[in-house]
Amino acid sequence: MTGVVTMTTWVPRSCTLPTTEQPLRVAEFDALFAERLAGSSLPDRLRLELVLTGGEGVEERVRDLVARESGCCSFFTFTVTPGPEQIRLHVEVDGAHETVLDALHERAATAARRDVP
Repeated sequence: MTGVVTMTTWVPRSCTLPTTEQPLRVAEFDALFAERLAGSSLPDRLRLELVLTGGEGVEERVRDLVARESGCCSFFTFTVTPGPEQIRLHVEVDGAHETVLDALHERAATAARRDVP
C-alpha cells in the first residue's frame, strides 16, 4: 500500500464507532503520531510496535486513546509499556484484520512525516 491511507480503505465494517466520529478518532491518532512517534516496526504480520516520546501526560493520553479504540474495534489488542523517556505501544490483530494493521502502520509513518497544528 502506498500514499496516504484514507479512512474508507481501512476501517473495517466490524468497527462500531459511528461513521461521523471516525474522522475525529483518526485525527487523534494522526496528531499523536505526528507529535510523538519516534519509531515503528512490524516484527511480524500481526504485530505493530510503536515507540513514542514520553512527556507529561503522554502515557495517560495514549492509554485513553487505545481504551476508546478497543471499545469500538475489539479486534485490536493494545499493550502500553511506559519507560522513563519513551512509551512503547504494541498493537496486535487477528489474521482477519492484517490489512487494518498495515494501514495503521502506514498512517503512523505518514503522520510522523507531516506537521499537525
